[in-house]
Amino acid sequence: MKKYNKLPGNNIYFVSIIICVVVFFGSLLCANGDVPFSVGFKSGEMTKGAPLGWELKESKGASNLKLEQTETGYVLHMKSDSKSSFGILKDIAIKKGEYPFLSWKWKVEKLPVGGDVRKAETDDQALQIYVAFEATGWPAKLKTPTIGYIWDNECPKGTTVTSPQPMAGKVRYIVLRDKTDKRSEWYTEKRNIFEDYKKLFSDIDEGKPRDVKGISFYINSQHTQSEAESYISDIYFSKN
Repeated sequence: MKKYNKLPGNNIYFVSIIICVVVFFGSLLCANGDVPFSVGFKSGEMTKGAPLGWELKESKGASNLKLEQTETGYVLHMKSDSKSSFGILKDIAIKKGEYPFLSWKWKVEKLPVGGDVRKAETDDQALQIYVAFEATGWPAKLKTPTIGYIWDNECPKGTTVTSPQPMAGKVRYIVLRDKTDKRSEWYTEKRNIFEDYKKLFSDIDEGKPRDVKGISFYINSQHTQSEAESYISDIYFSKN
């Protein structure tokens, strides 16, 4: 008869714990059916100045961004100067109500001096996260309802604002962080994008949610002619 070596007591205990953890979390995942829709960065690969799978958009000046590897994955690091406004965008397809929650981590090293989303001449932020929904008509560029979650400077967090820029009435912001929040410290956010949509776009079909068509991350400091610097990582949509 073939003999097998017995595991030492401690190893048996350790394996038992691992099995229990796997079973527990596996059951939990099956129970709520929540498989996140990730839009994070799986590698440090860049193409045409943007992370793989993303498109670079330089609105003003030159872009300054890179992917940096950390213990928990890759993060996007962006810097803007007195002449620059840029970001990265990605087309996605999420049916209305399918993944209600958007989560991410971000931190700011430098805020644009005097940045304030309430005025066009000071409309600069260290980080803007845009969620674009299905257009309400043509031209889509002017008729795409878009939520902007931003880290402003002077505008108090909790404020909701319609973009002060010309022909940007379908871009509406929620200020989540401002100058009172600590620099160089990571913050974790989680928003119900469809509930936010209902509140911000009650004037469009009574706020009935629309499909999500894209997501983008921007930084700018050209209006205030100053500088900004920020990081973002662990971005995903989820059911819960």
